[in-house]
Parts: sequence; C-alpha cells; structure tokens
Amino acid sequence: MTLNATIARVTDRIRERSAQSRPHYLQKIAKAAEDGPRRAHLSCGNQAHAYAAMDDKADMAHTRMPNIGIVTAYNDMLSAHQPFEAYPALIRKAGKAAGATVQVAGGVPAMCDGVTQGRAGMELSLFSRDVIALASGVALSHDCFDAAMYLGVCDKIVPGLIIAAATFGHIPAVFVPAGPMPSGLPNDEKSKVRQQFAAGEVGRDALMKAEMESYHGAGTCTFYGTANTNQMLMEFMGLHLPGSSFVNPNTPLRDALTVSAVERAAAITRLGNDYRPAGEILDERAFVNGLVGLMATGGSTNLVIHLPAMARAAGVILDIEDFHDISEAVPLMARVYPNGLADVNHFHAAGGLGYMIGELLEAGLLHPDVKTIVGDGLERYTAEPKLDGDRVRWEDGAKETLNDKILRPAGDPFAVTGGLKLLEGNLGRGVIKISAVAAERHVIEAKARVFSDQEQVKAAFKAGEFTEDAIVVVRFQGPRANGMPELHSLTPILAVLQDRGLKVALVTDGRMSGASGKVPAAIHLSPEAANGGPLARVRDGDLLRLDATMGTIDCLADDFDDRRPVVADLSGNSEGMGREMFAMFRANAGLATEGAGCVS
Repeated sequence: MTLNATIARVTDRIRERSAQSRPHYLQKIAKAAEDGPRRAHLSCGNQAHAYAAMDDKADMAHTRMPNIGIVTAYNDMLSAHQPFEAYPALIRKAGKAAGATVQVAGGVPAMCDGVTQGRAGMELSLFSRDVIALASGVALSHDCFDAAMYLGVCDKIVPGLIIAAATFGHIPAVFVPAGPMPSGLPNDEKSKVRQQFAAGEVGRDALMKAEMESYHGAGTCTFYGTANTNQMLMEFMGLHLPGSSFVNPNTPLRDALTVSAVERAAAITRLGNDYRPAGEILDERAFVNGLVGLMATGGSTNLVIHLPAMARAAGVILDIEDFHDISEAVPLMARVYPNGLADVNHFHAAGGLGYMIGELLEAGLLHPDVKTIVGDGLERYTAEPKLDGDRVRWEDGAKETLNDKILRPAGDPFAVTGGLKLLEGNLGRGVIKISAVAAERHVIEAKARVFSDQEQVKAAFKAGEFTEDAIVVVRFQGPRANGMPELHSLTPILAVLQDRGLKVALVTDGRMSGASGKVPAAIHLSPEAANGGPLARVRDGDLLRLDATMGTIDCLADDFDDRRPVVADLSGNSEGMGREMFAMFRANAGLATEGAGCVS
C-alpha cells in the first residue's frame, strides 16, 4: 500500500527539521559501538568489581557471551510494576539457557500518579521522567552490557527509559511489559461514583468501595491512560515483542513472552549477526508510527509532552504541529475508557494492537519499512502470541474486529480523525483532546473564572460559585511554576457542572492525564504563565473563546495585548515533599511544547 501523503509529508518535515541533530546522533552512537564489546576494555580490577557477586563470573571474564543489563523500575507501590519483582530471576535463567549472562544494572524510581493526584507529590511527577533517565544513565555507565532490558510500564517511567535507551543508543534495547490487571469494576461506574461524591450525593465509604473494586490487583490500571498508551507505543515503535503489551501478569503466556524477550536481547547484540542498536530503531519513522498509534487509539495527552522529549534524545525533532497533522489524517479506531466503556482487556480480546497495526498498514498510514527488535518490517507486529507448551509461537492475528463497539477497521472508524487538535491564538499554543468530547462542546465561548491552583477551583465549587457558563482558567501550573502537575482531580467537578447543563471548559498551562475525557480542556498552553505567558494577562470576566473546530484559543478583550502579566507568588511550590531538591529542574525546564525536559 502506498504511504499516505500526510504521513509522508510529516515524516519528511521531521527529517528536514532533524537534518543536523539526527546525523550527529548517529555518528555519536556509531563511535560508541566501534570498539566492540565494551567490557573487554575494562582493566582486570574493573572487571573483578563488576563480576564479583556473580555465579557465572568465569563466563563474564573469559568468554564472548553477551551480557544483558536489566534496568528495572520495580516497586510494589505501583500495581503495574509489582510483577517485575520476579523478573530478574526469570531473566537470569532464560539468559543462561540462551547463552548469555545477566545482571541487574540498576533500579530507577517509579511514582504512582494515582496516589499523588491532587497532592504535593504530583509536583515531582513530570520531572521524575528526567530522574529516571539520569538513573538509567548511571546504571548503564558501568559499560559492561551488550544489550539492555528495560522493565517499566507507567506514566513517566517508559519515556524516561526511552530517553536513556536513546542516549545509550549503541546498546540494543528490549522493553518488557508486565501487562494490565484483570478487569474489575467498570470504569464508567467508577466515574459515576466519583461524580456523585463530588456532588455530595454519596459518602466516602461508597467512593472507597468503588475505587478498591476498580484498582484491585497486580498490573496496569485498565483504563486507557498514559501507562497503557506507553505500552501501545512500544509495540508500534518496535521495542516490545509483537502482541505482548496487554497480556495479564502472572500468567504462563506472560512468563513465556518474558523468556522470548531475553532470547531476543541475546540475539541482537553486536557479538552476533543481527545487531540492532536502539538508536537505529528510534528513527523518525518509528516516532511517526508512534504518533499514528496515539491517534488511532485515542491515547493520553501526556504523550504530547513525552514524545518530543523522547525523540530529542535520538536526534529527532518533533513539534506539536506534527501531532495535529497526523491526527487529521488518522482515524479513531478504538473506544477504550475514557473514550468508551471498554477497558484494555476488552480491547485486547477484540483484536488489539495486532489487528489495528494490520489495518493501518493496509491503509498506508504506517511506515512498514522500519527496523524493530524482532526483525525488519512492521508487518511482524500483526502477529499474535500463543502458548505452545511453555514456549511462545506467533500466528496470524485477527483479520476482522471481534467487537466493533470497541475496535473498528480503518475504513469504518469511530471518527475520521484522531481527535487531538493544535490550538493557537493570543492565549498561546497548546492542544485539546476531543475524541471523547461531544461535538456540540467543541466550541465554548464564555467568561473566564481565573484560579492559580486547583484547590481554589474546588473551594469555589463547594461554595456554589459556578452558576453560569464558564471557562475555568487554572494558570501557574507549568513546568517552571510548580513542575506541571496533572489536574485530573478537577475532572469530576467539571463533569458535574457540565451535567448540570452549563457550558464549561478548562484552559491551563498544566496537564491533564490520560484519563481526561468529556469536558473540553485546552492544556499545555505555552509559554506558561510563570514565564510571563499570555495566561498571566487573563482577568476574571474576560470573554474567552475555545474553538476546537478552527483550532483557536483566544481572549476577546480589546486591551488584552496591552496588559501587564500577573506575577504569582510561587513560594508555596518550593518546599516540602522533596520539592526543594527539584528546584534546578523547575529553573531549567524547557517549553511544554518541546517536551518540558531538562536532560534530553
């Protein structure tokens, strides 16, 4: 199938934008690889330190067996990461059988945004991505590894690991998922209880019961938020094994896939005949394929921040116009909560990523000629893993959707576009996700209610102050102001107001999560208010217009451009809960539209 003209045009534009950075990057990783196995250049003393605690130290010192380094984000605070506790032992055993040695190179932090939503700890969340990248760099700096396996799932963890994998791009990288938890309380029922609690209709006991029935076991949360969007991306970008993203934890197939991932890591080092360094896989075509997957699945808006940061680490320069243009060309093929009632287990059962990749390839919406960890060509990712004894075999995946209420063909989608829109106007540059927003709410014109944090919004709601249509402006929420926390705890409040018949929208220089849904939300407005951006000039009562159809976001006040920006007191964001240690991140963070990064 001929490549879609928009996909080709955007790819060429990215290639041109990266004309200096990408060749420089490739030269850098080629130079790092040219000396052969890195540990061979360590002194005897260096090597003795590296192998001292290993049972197979003789193999390390005297053979050319590949040594696989594990970078793990295991902790048992995150349900999605708890299964990783048992992975190192399984990987070591599989590595030995595959003729390789294995070491845990290091651990990286992994915080749970579900725990920190609306709390001070959330102000560390975005920057934890950079900490993860830095920690991975420390792990890999020992220069002992012929391939790396990255164990990570959730919001900032996979992007941080990708930044590290790209930075150490001469080392092959295999990403290993843990899978989603089994389905619990349906997400729409959980959301209904949250709204009832916000409106004072049910008590905390009902809320706790609903939450515990929804988040109930090991594995990723089952709604299609940032964590599961990450897993989709790793498959679309060729860094997972085909069909492995949404297999449940602690099952025979899950373990067999992990064993197969080890075998693949051992096979693609520079010591063999199928060398596949991460930096060559992570090219502009892989990132475009990731963007296509993001739009086709209705994925998390957080990736609009993470993908540019990930790409920059590989010398590839993305811009939010790329997201917009690809969204306009790619159909929305999935309805997974919050864009529908199904969860990721239902999506996987309906045909999942293999079916979707096959449809998008047939429609010319994906680059087929990419390099992946399993071989050349994305067609391999239309296959489905099956157990054959205790081994995995791949067979042809679904050719037709098994549930067209969840997953549809590219030619008969839920919507003809991916639902992510670029917004530009005198309030700055940002994005809106409209895949779950009703068409009659794509244009909102109303007076501004201006707040400097989400707690002020909650207080105004409890005081009954929202009695008319309003565009709620929550500013000083960007990376330099307070680390750009997610404002997901505002979703139930705004949904209640919307259900009462009011026209409401959110406009912010902060983030929503992958769980942002039916309320129109203009997010990531850049430049941010703390940098004197336009949101700092908005006043209560200003008439604002958010037009997702035309892609505009404006204040209609005649004197808007002549106003002096408000300067906020940000001292409350500088202390407590570790925020002191993150001052350098806030001071050096880039624009949200460029990834809000400090290290890539």
